[in-house]
Amino acid sequence: MCRNGGGLNHVVPPNAKISFFCTGAVVAADNRRDVAKLTVMPSDQIQISLLLVVVIVLLVWGRFRYDLVAFGALIFAAAIGLVPTDDVFSGFGHSAVAIIALVLIVSRGLSSSGAVELVAAKLINPERPLPLHIAIIAAVGAGLSAIINNVAALALLMPLDIEAAKKSNRSPGQSLMPLSFATILGGMITLIGTPPNIVISEYRNDAIGQPFAMLDFAPVGLTVAIVGITFVSLVGWRLLPSRTSVMDDAQDMRQGRYVAELRVSEQTFTDDIQVQDLYPKADEADVHLVGLIRNGKRKPGLAMRETLRSGDFLVVEGEPKSIEAFMGLAGLDFAGSEQHEGGVTARGLTITETIVPDGARIQNRTARSLQLLSRHSVTLLGVSREGQRFRDRVRLLPIRAGDVLLLLGRPERLAAATDWLGVLPIEGRQTEVIQRQKAGLSIGIFFAAVGLAVAGVLSLTVALGAAVIGYVVLGLVNGREVYNSIEWKVIVLLASLIPLAEAFERTGGAEFLAHQIASLTQGYPAWVTLAVLMVVTMTMSDFLNNVATTLIAAPIALSIAGATGQNPDTYLMGVAVAASCAFLTPIGHKNNTIILGPGGYHFGDYWRIGLPLELLVIAVAVPALLVVWPL
Repeated sequence: MCRNGGGLNHVVPPNAKISFFCTGAVVAADNRRDVAKLTVMPSDQIQISLLLVVVIVLLVWGRFRYDLVAFGALIFAAAIGLVPTDDVFSGFGHSAVAIIALVLIVSRGLSSSGAVELVAAKLINPERPLPLHIAIIAAVGAGLSAIINNVAALALLMPLDIEAAKKSNRSPGQSLMPLSFATILGGMITLIGTPPNIVISEYRNDAIGQPFAMLDFAPVGLTVAIVGITFVSLVGWRLLPSRTSVMDDAQDMRQGRYVAELRVSEQTFTDDIQVQDLYPKADEADVHLVGLIRNGKRKPGLAMRETLRSGDFLVVEGEPKSIEAFMGLAGLDFAGSEQHEGGVTARGLTITETIVPDGARIQNRTARSLQLLSRHSVTLLGVSREGQRFRDRVRLLPIRAGDVLLLLGRPERLAAATDWLGVLPIEGRQTEVIQRQKAGLSIGIFFAAVGLAVAGVLSLTVALGAAVIGYVVLGLVNGREVYNSIEWKVIVLLASLIPLAEAFERTGGAEFLAHQIASLTQGYPAWVTLAVLMVVTMTMSDFLNNVATTLIAAPIALSIAGATGQNPDTYLMGVAVAASCAFLTPIGHKNNTIILGPGGYHFGDYWRIGLPLELLVIAVAVPALLVVWPL
């Protein structure tokens, strides 16, 4: 028996893995420390609390890079002794950091295989109104999160949402945050959907002798998820600031239209296909068919009724991504594909845009005369010249200063070729050639990894690592792309804050805050105590790891129930819901951190939609808990 900070008494069950506040020291029932380590100086609590307040203010302000703010705070905390020297860089080895990095690489592999296109064709329609698009993709995300890890669900759907944003000519930031929040909400529906549910279930097993079942979370979790998805679809996305710079960057990537030649191979068609039969696919990819070349000569007009033969070339006009997409839809190759070790299915091919300066080697010469393909294994795929269309073949066209060229090849070959040609690559203007024939295999590897994690055969970190290795072996992600896929600023941010959060917990600051609920709510109705417990838990989860938050808040929930003689499951379920709902910051949940870079968000953007959503969750969850788990 021990008296906590709120004046409530509770008994520690045998072998319970809980922590509680006792005579000013943090006591862990499952961790035997010596007495010296149990003594906590109040000054440590004050110092770490003040430091975290300063960090949060700087991050919300956004004046300085968030990774530098977090890393600077970590070094300062280590310098004044708040973080042990041996633990300064422990965050970089944390599983949360590894999972985020692996998810970004897996996402790249799924995109490279065409798996994203395959699903998007059935799920995403860029012509839908934005609220309907958000509702559909959010509902799918929540459903996936109920049966697989919500981080994995976001990894699958995030590329789809970004692609839909590109096709709709809008910023992905308008829909990525609603999608992230929906996957977090969906995780509350089942036991395996989110870590706080698993922690609460195991804590209940230790304290009471029986864990929660798989679907015990569904009545309240599903209710909250439906209301939350309705909110983000109809109202939430409107609260996000419009990032015009992000939309302008996307628009800039689409200003250049190129004339390119695509080859009809022997494997392209099994039946007789006329040029006009490809118009629906051309419209879908947003390219124009402008001509047909046969035996080295261009057919007059559009040759719409000509039957395509092996060796023909279709002349098309469009943006780089559109040309690449049409090549995949129509099953076409590019000129010189036979010299690229696998043709259009070759590993790691990239299309890059380059501008021809005055005095370049290729100026007034042709790709054929320079033997670009045979010397460098690089194909001149297309040319853009102030909107002009050409009668000459692309590889036979004399290049002028000011032309913009589409060059195709492996990245290392492209780097050497651009230097040799004297052309200048345009920063950010690269288009990956998708290996669509590997889509099914990449999806199979992904779901096999997730299935092994769900079944408990492998941890999520190991399973995702195995998926990354599989993608590397398949050539979907090469060594360079493994590192380029990772948002390193986000990694440094999270890895720096983890030791700070652990110091806050170790000094007793977080637990002391949670225990004040017991004294503050004495004499009030039970639902007020439940609501305050959830608000405090939710606030801690916005800045701390949700597992740590759950471990801190669960003993408080049990002690309140024991002192009042009420149903402990009501309070435990309240902690599970609140710990999962971290919507105010990008550091509260891995999914919020993952979308920070791709969505172009600032640290302070999250509270705009997150604050009303958290209030809505409290308003819905409290009565739902009282109905499903009556006191």
